Parts: sequence; C-alpha cells; structure tokens
Amino acid sequence: MSKFDAIRPFYDAEVNDAILSSIHHPMMKALMDFAFPDTDESVWKEQLNRTHSIRDFQINFAYRAVKKVLEKTSDGVTTSGFEKLEPNTAYLFISNHRDIILDTSILNVCLHDYKQILTASAIGDNLVKKDFLLCLSRLNRNFIVQRGLPPRELLESSKLMSEYIKHLICRENRSVWIAQREGRTKDGNDATHTGVLKMLAMANDESNLMDYFKKVKLLPVSISYEYDPTDVLKMPQLMAEANDEIYVKQKNEDFKTLLSGIIGQKKRIHLHVGDFLDNELDTIAKETTNNNKQIQLLAQALDKSIHQSYKLWPTNYIAYDLLYNTQKYKGFYTENEKLLFERRLEMRIDTHNEVMREGFLAMYANPVINKYKYA
Repeated sequence: MSKFDAIRPFYDAEVNDAILSSIHHPMMKALMDFAFPDTDESVWKEQLNRTHSIRDFQINFAYRAVKKVLEKTSDGVTTSGFEKLEPNTAYLFISNHRDIILDTSILNVCLHDYKQILTASAIGDNLVKKDFLLCLSRLNRNFIVQRGLPPRELLESSKLMSEYIKHLICRENRSVWIAQREGRTKDGNDATHTGVLKMLAMANDESNLMDYFKKVKLLPVSISYEYDPTDVLKMPQLMAEANDEIYVKQKNEDFKTLLSGIIGQKKRIHLHVGDFLDNELDTIAKETTNNNKQIQLLAQALDKSIHQSYKLWPTNYIAYDLLYNTQKYKGFYTENEKLLFERRLEMRIDTHNEVMREGFLAMYANPVINKYKYA
C-alpha cells in the first residue's frame, strides 16, 4: 500500500488487468476504431492483451489516438522552445488551460516527438466519474485532483498531491503537467491562480521556497488554439457572471465539453515551452522572504511568460478589432479570414445580444491585450 494510492495512476503491474477489465467496453471500441480505422478489431484487441506498461499503452494507443484527432480536427501543431529540454530530465510544466484533455495530450505528443520524458498529468475527479474514464485516465498516467472537499479535507488532499508531484519529479524522474488554474480559462484571460502554487509549495524542503521551484524545474508552457472548439459551451457561464448570477453546471456538462474539445475544429495549434525562471526566482527571493508575497510574484512571472509566448492567430486580432470597433490590427488578417470568423460568430451565438457578443469576442481578444501589455 502507498499513501498515494487514492490519486496515483496504475503501476505497470496493474496495467494488463485494467485493460482486460475494460477491453470490451463500447467506449474502448469507439476509441480504437477511431485511432485504428483500417485495423481489424481482433488485431488491436490482441495488441491490448499484450500491453503490460503505461508507456506501451501511451505510445501504441494514446499517442496514435491524439495524432488522429489532430489529423481530423486541426490544421496541425507547431512548436517552439522544446529544444531547450534536456534528455532524461524531469520537469514541472505549468501551462494555461484551454481544453480539458487536449492541452496535456498534445504536450505529450510533442514531448514524445522530441524524445523527452512524458508527463504524469493532473485531472479533476469531476471528469472521471464514470468507471471507464477513470480507468482510461489512470492508464494514461493521470493523477487525480480531488475537488469539492470541505476545508480540512481539501488541505490534506492538497498536501498529498504536492508530495506526490515532488515524488514523481525527484524520485521517479517523471515530468509533471499541471494547469495554472483550477478549471479552464473561459474568458481568454490566462492567469495563474496562487492557490495552485501554494499547493505545489506544500512539499517544499528547501530553506527558501524559490529554491524549491528551481529544484523541480518549473517551466511555463503556452498553448494557443486558432479556434476554441468549446467557445460556445463557455458562454452560459460567462453570461451568468455578466448578470451577477451563480452558475450551476448541468448534468454531464463536463463530459459534453470534453467530447466537444476532442471532435471540434481547432485549425492551427501552437505550443511554446518558456524559459526557465531562475533569474526571476532569484529576484523574488531577494525582494521578500514572505512566502505569500513570493507566491504572488511567481504567479506574475508565470503569467508574463505565458502571455508573451502566446501565439496570436488571425482570429485573435479579428476579435479585438470587432470588439473595440477598430482596424488597429487589420494588417494581421485577410478579409476572407474576417468573413469566416464573423460567420462562425453568427452561427454560434445570438449576435443581437450585446453581452453575449462581447463575451464571445473577448474570449479571443483578451490574449492580444495580455500579450501587448508587455510591449
């Protein structure tokens, strides 16, 4: 028994039994038929039967499935910054969060292509309520973030997760991915929540907290999608917030969003691995010894890196110009690209509802504001 049993992925010794317990599930067949459309069912079942490690499952099945998703629903992925990564080295990747599954899945595809260590990735327990999804997530090296707990239990859960992340990086030499915030960005404003950094800091064993973030090799990652396939699904929450109402999720909303993110059109996607923050961490350590202030300054440093590295697409510039009724960025897109975006806008929302229109456009325009505020 391990103290991490409640949240950890499967051990390799558990993988084959887990696969055999779910191999006949209709969702497994749907996943495999999607990833291997020209392969007979008996062939992929036999290969699954011979799978005894998470790495084999990730490389032979998950990797293929994500590549197929990208082939069918995007115009491809570009990358930058991956060349700075050292082989056989574990990192703590912290990124903006736009898609429930694809953010970390695409990162791992890129890491594999660059022959780097794949990540163990955080996933909320609200996303894996169904037994099959929980099994699939553990097969794909996800660890569970327990949500909606009372304060005392939340504190204990946060301590456990912090210790597990440290264990993965420092003991197992396993990279980790975690989002900069709990839940996806709905309004396009990527901001690091200090609560995430405070959780990570709970396992600190250094005299100075900033040295601990050096030790776990904290690296910011910026992910940008030309089209957000779940943009319209974010509108009810944005509308509720605009009307000062409390937003309550509908039943199966998370699963619907998860599925829409996978099958929806994204066009171009870019991932950038930012620079190490060693200089910023040293500056923060010199500026203050107060841990809370250090955390706030670190959040600002992460935001700056993620915002500056964010790849802006024509959709971002078009949305900005439409939202502010200007032609400030007209040199960054064509008239045809603008027409296509306006058509998408009209098809997905009621453009006569000004609050809804502004919310939808801001989702795409805010990255422009965030990036250029550092210029």
